[in-house]
Amino acid sequence: MAVFDPARDIKIIREPEVYLVGRQTVAREDIDRFLADHDVATWQTDTEVAGEKLSEVAGRVCYMSFARPRPGGNKAYLEHILEVGHGSVLEHATWNFIFTGISRSLTHELVRHRAGFGYSQLSQRYVDESIAEYVEPDVIADDPATHALWLEAVGRCHQAYVQLVEKLLDKFKDEPDRTLRRKMARQAARSVLPNATETKIFVTANSRALRHFIELRGSRHAETEIRKLAVQVLRIMQKEAPNLFSDYQLVSLPDGTWEATTAHRKV
Repeated sequence: MAVFDPARDIKIIREPEVYLVGRQTVAREDIDRFLADHDVATWQTDTEVAGEKLSEVAGRVCYMSFARPRPGGNKAYLEHILEVGHGSVLEHATWNFIFTGISRSLTHELVRHRAGFGYSQLSQRYVDESIAEYVEPDVIADDPATHALWLEAVGRCHQAYVQLVEKLLDKFKDEPDRTLRRKMARQAARSVLPNATETKIFVTANSRALRHFIELRGSRHAETEIRKLAVQVLRIMQKEAPNLFSDYQLVSLPDGTWEATTAHRKV
């Protein structure tokens, strides 16, 4: 059997990856039917982004202001929403993401964001973690001495996991259900895996919830790894829905990372 070498056999991840995998569509026919039923002859908006359009429709329903829209189109309308803090209408705009290259430490913080979020995370009970992938904090990676210490510790944990799985599979060898046998072994062995273990999570969130996440986790006071994730999400959403996220500014920090700021906080 080959000797396990952490420097060779462990994949180290330094940056999260964000995939925007889903967005809404607009049922234009039913919006037109609603307008016709309420004696609105014509109403148009100048955005093709479904989340922006639906947020505007939601806001206009509150005041039935379709017939006399203010100048400036969807951008001006949503800017006014942000200025006055009418955040409930932003809850109707929803996107779907997959986050990878993130640690279990990060997702322990991420899933505290409950209102407006939905999560489906990789299961360590079913998925084999013997392929070693771990997220190393920058402050450790940037110093050879702390990097070596971290790599040694992670390597020991990883070896223990692999050995425990092997021994537990033997312990449960009389269990006829192969899937259950593996689950029983992995769910016990995972107890030695560190918070640095890489994970994957599917996330659904509305734009109000995303703004709250970006404001809290994009702050310079947030933990570095989750701040990187928040900034990546912001960059994507500024391209995806600029009328909902263009008020944010990215500020460079001394450590080379970025902070997200906005004048329209807690909308």
